Amino acid sequence: MKKIFLFISIAALAGSASASVSLDSCRNMAVKNNKTIRMAEENIRSAEYYRKAAHAAYLPGVDFTGTYMYNQNEIKLLGEDAKLPTMSFDPATQKYNYNILKDANGVPIKDPATGSYIPTEVAVIPKEAMSYDIHNVFAGAVTVTQPIFMGGQIRALNQIAGFGEKLAKASRNSLTQDVVYAVDEAYWLVVSLKEKKQLAESFVNLVDTLRYDVQAMLDEGVATRSDLLTVEVKLNEAKIALTKVDNGLTLSRMALAQLCGLPVNTKMELQDEELKRAGEAIPAPAANMEDVYAKRQDLEIVRQGINMLQSREKLALGEMLPKIALVGAYSFSNPNVIDGFEKRFGGGFSVGATLTVPIWHWKGDYNRYRAAKAQTNAQRLMLEDLEEKVSLQVSQAQFSFDEAKKTYDMTVTNLKKADENMRQAELGFKEGVLTTNDVIGAQTAWLAANSEKIDAEIGIRLCQTYLSKVLGKLIY
Repeated sequence: MKKIFLFISIAALAGSASASVSLDSCRNMAVKNNKTIRMAEENIRSAEYYRKAAHAAYLPGVDFTGTYMYNQNEIKLLGEDAKLPTMSFDPATQKYNYNILKDANGVPIKDPATGSYIPTEVAVIPKEAMSYDIHNVFAGAVTVTQPIFMGGQIRALNQIAGFGEKLAKASRNSLTQDVVYAVDEAYWLVVSLKEKKQLAESFVNLVDTLRYDVQAMLDEGVATRSDLLTVEVKLNEAKIALTKVDNGLTLSRMALAQLCGLPVNTKMELQDEELKRAGEAIPAPAANMEDVYAKRQDLEIVRQGINMLQSREKLALGEMLPKIALVGAYSFSNPNVIDGFEKRFGGGFSVGATLTVPIWHWKGDYNRYRAAKAQTNAQRLMLEDLEEKVSLQVSQAQFSFDEAKKTYDMTVTNLKKADENMRQAELGFKEGVLTTNDVIGAQTAWLAANSEKIDAEIGIRLCQTYLSKVLGKLIY
């Protein structure tokens, strides 16, 4: 969709050299095409996925584990055949007695070598019966784990993910404000240079008309060659100034097109190239600083950072708290131990609970908790410092706007005087009471007055935009 929008924008602008583009359209194109803002949008998507991933920690986790192992040797529980003594029931005593060798007097006989009694009967367990083939062992388990209490860490992780998403959005909004303000500066620079180009053309025409009049007077013998040279030098200076303004206008149009995400050679005619009603700008409203703090996106970034650090405190605290979880599993193996190492898969279910209680870690966890609290306090101090700077910034922006408004009013008055001064100078020159230098001086003063009025008009526009930005109202 972004590519389609860009194509339509280029086609619409390139289709006609007289295409009129508004400030709002330039802002819209810049916001849609700016790669930094698009990166911020991707960061928002990433934060959303992290939030969803953190929520999944509340739910039971299902895992499968499978292993295979090759063993070189078998398990042999006996080194040789086992001979176990037997017992017989004695009806007289109603007890079982060991079958052992006795002498003629009925006294049990001991083996001189070992000192143990000699059995008359034994039960033999062959060595091979206690040998198991474990050359190839397969084992696996399906485990279900349901957290019950993790010391508040899962909730803290979800809070961090939520605050991270808000921080990403605030960062995107702050970048958007910067881009919009940059577009406004470039836009009004184009308007300013267009006005100054027209002014430079008018000045060239004025000086050229004066040169024509002086030439006619020179031909009639009422002017000197020096008068003509003075005017011609001024005319050349005016033409050079016009060339510089024209080049600057071309470059400023390229810069605006680049900010809008368009090719630099895109032809754009701006709606406000004829400056009107700049002096009717609304006076700067009184700012409620609490509202300003709430709307400022750079402060919102810091606030969400504080929230994230507070949740990290809870994470660190959770390391010192007990943790409880329910565990269920189905385990199987081949050979299986359920029925005498039988060479087939066999297994069974098991259910239980786990409890972990931290006891002593040499204050490692506690120091991490205190470090997290210190970071949070540092971030709070940063927010207080930024709020003080924002308050000063708002005051400066309001003073700048009021100053720009007063400056504009004075430039309007000065321009009226400069118009009258030039009219009187031209009239006096025609009547022969003023020299060419007087006329040139009056024309130069007229040029300066017009240029100052243009600068004042643009200054009001930029002060309005900057004031909106510092008040947190430049959300686009």
